[in-house]
Amino acid sequence: MVCKNCAAMKTPDLNRSNRLPDRRPSALTLLLCLSLLATPALAEKADRLKPLNITSDQGGRIDVANQRTEFVGAVVLSKGSMVLHAERIAVSETADGYYQAKAGSLPGQQVRFRQARDVPGEAIEGFADQLEFDTRADTVRFIGNAVVRIMRGALVADEVTGAVILFDNRTEVFTLEAGAGSPHPSGRARMVMMPREITEAQSAEPVAPALPLQPSLSLQPRKPK
Repeated sequence: MVCKNCAAMKTPDLNRSNRLPDRRPSALTLLLCLSLLATPALAEKADRLKPLNITSDQGGRIDVANQRTEFVGAVVLSKGSMVLHAERIAVSETADGYYQAKAGSLPGQQVRFRQARDVPGEAIEGFADQLEFDTRADTVRFIGNAVVRIMRGALVADEVTGAVILFDNRTEVFTLEAGAGSPHPSGRARMVMMPREITEAQSAEPVAPALPLQPSLSLQPRKPK
């Protein structure tokens, strides 16, 4: 992942305040495992073979020896159909070529994630205060005020919310954690599943074409005085 030719690139130092905290859930956290058998959420398989790209407004720091890259300032990370928007992202490459990334946002903002599914026209969309993904485990963890949706076109098919949401792409399972970091006022984890018939019918509704402009019969040219 790290460019061997970029070791001499001059980029701003990132102080320790930009590093993401390690927020691991406690053993007492409520876990709710939901296997979406009716609507499996398998992400685009072809993305695994696509290169990882990172851009940012403020540049970053590349540590070639430790295979670690950090970027700050409206960072966009993409890998095939997967796109991640964050204020800061740190990516590490393992010895066997896998990537582990942590992304954080500014106060009052959230990390945004989107990835196409193998089902045409469907995608996984998520928002959280922080995000972690691991290409070896093929998982994405949404941390803090987490919301993850399965989209059919522009329509929300399913939605889960919680303090932490872990999506395992291989097993097609969402694991939800309730707690103070949940967007639900009482801290509860929540799931909403729309009937497939409704979303499919709405997706199939034809869009009415715009009506052509017609001349107004009430407006007549003024006669000269």
